[in-house]
Parts: sequence; structure tokens; C-alpha cells
Amino acid sequence: MTQVMLNALVVGTTYALIALGITIIFSIMKVVNFAHGQLYMIGGFVVYYFNVVFGLPFWFGLVMSFLIVGLLGVAMELFLFRPVMLRVKREEVTMLLAMGTAVFLESLALLVFGEKQRGVPPIATGIVELFGARLPTGRIVVIVVAAMLIAALMAFIGYTKTGRALRAMAQDREATALQGVNLKWLSAMGFGLGTGLAGLSGGLLVAIFAVHTGAGTAISIKAFLMIMIGGAGVLSGAILGGFVLGFLESVGYALLPGSLTFLIIFLIVICFLIVRPNGIMGKPWG
Repeated sequence: MTQVMLNALVVGTTYALIALGITIIFSIMKVVNFAHGQLYMIGGFVVYYFNVVFGLPFWFGLVMSFLIVGLLGVAMELFLFRPVMLRVKREEVTMLLAMGTAVFLESLALLVFGEKQRGVPPIATGIVELFGARLPTGRIVVIVVAAMLIAALMAFIGYTKTGRALRAMAQDREATALQGVNLKWLSAMGFGLGTGLAGLSGGLLVAIFAVHTGAGTAISIKAFLMIMIGGAGVLSGAILGGFVLGFLESVGYALLPGSLTFLIIFLIVICFLIVRPNGIMGKPWG
């Protein structure tokens, strides 16, 4: 069980980063970004190419994964979502646009990167024993980096002027605009921040798991599970949802055949949502 808990901690910290990204986008744009998993996949490939193909340090590739995928997110907001949202008010239109974007990105990645799985060399060597369980040093590094990134993001959202503006925009766009905030710039920045976190998560996890062009769909499904568990639009709920899913996944893979794990998880989430449809930390009013 100690080994399971440590594995859950590794997966949960990176899952929390993924969930935070999609929650930021949903909060400020009211857009369900179905392409979030594909952006995660692109982040993993960015790190692979910078680290393995170009021979640059892993950490440089990780920074570039945030910047490149973040800029891709800004472009998506400026040229895809913003024009559609200015013309159409129905939410299902943006959902279809996000689904189409996900299919396009996955098909483009398959064309560019091919079908092979890609990985990077270990970012640290050795094994650490904790309470009788063993954990590779590389995974400990991933836990620490992910936890630091989560803490930095929460500090940014909670204590900086831009972070407070993002929170205000998520609560009331009209009132925020009346305070002189540039909503167009803030929307693009928030969308880029959310997608950048997806790329950063993909870049971190490629140090543990190989990345391939079909990885995005599974990650998108997991991202929605996390925000449904924690509560849509709640940052602390996204973090909690990431750790809960990481724990359920680790326990499932330890005790059940792989094919049954997510079947059981889906059943648990369905039963949970029947009892608490707003998630653990969500509220009936949003």
C-alpha cells in the first residue's frame, strides 16, 4: 500500500497540473476544451525533440513545452474560439469547435510524428527507499517540480494583479470590464496559461511514460473526470480531483486487471455524481 500511495502521489501531482489548466480555461472562457489532451501530447513531443533529437537539456525542453504550447493556445483563442464566440452564443458550438480542434491536432501529430512511442533518458538515476517502498529518483524529481509549479500557479492566481483579474473575470466578465480590465488580452493570456500547463504536464510525464500521438484522447477523458470529481471551475477542486483520480488509478492497477481499472473508476464517478453532481468543492450556482 505504501508503494501504491507513492505512485498515486507521482501521478496525482501531474494530473493536478492538467486539471488546473483545463479549469482555468473553463473558468474564464466557459469553454470545454476537448483538445486539452492533444496539447498535453504536443508538450511531450516538444520535450522529446529538444532533449533527444536536438541534444539540449531536459529542463530547457520543459520550458519550451510551456512556451510553445502556451503560444499555440493563444493562437487558438485569437483565431478559433474568439471569432466563433463573438458570433454565436450557444455553448455547444464551442464544444464542437474544441472537438474538431482535438481531431485536427491528433491527425496532424500522427502525420508529423508518426505512430512510434517516444521517451527521454532518465532525468535522475538511483532509487530511494521510503517506508519500505521503492521510488526511482526521477519520479521524486517529477513530484517536487510538479508541486512547486502548482504552488507557484496558486500564488500567481491569488496574489498578483493579473491573477486577481483572472479570478474576477471568471466570476463576472461585465463587472471586470467596468473596472478597466482589458478582457481580450486577459482571455488570450488565460487560455495560453491553461494550455501551457497542459504542455508542461506532458513534458514532465514524458520523463516517466512514453508519449505517442494517441495519448491525447485518454488524457482529455481523465481531465474531465478530475474536474467533475473536484468541481468544475474550482481551482482547489481541480487539484483535489487530480489526486483522487491518481489514487484510484494507482489502487486499481495494483489490485485489478488493467482493463477493469477504468471501468470501475467510471462506475465510481457516475455513482458519486448522482449523489453530488457539483463535485466535491463545486457549488450549485457555479
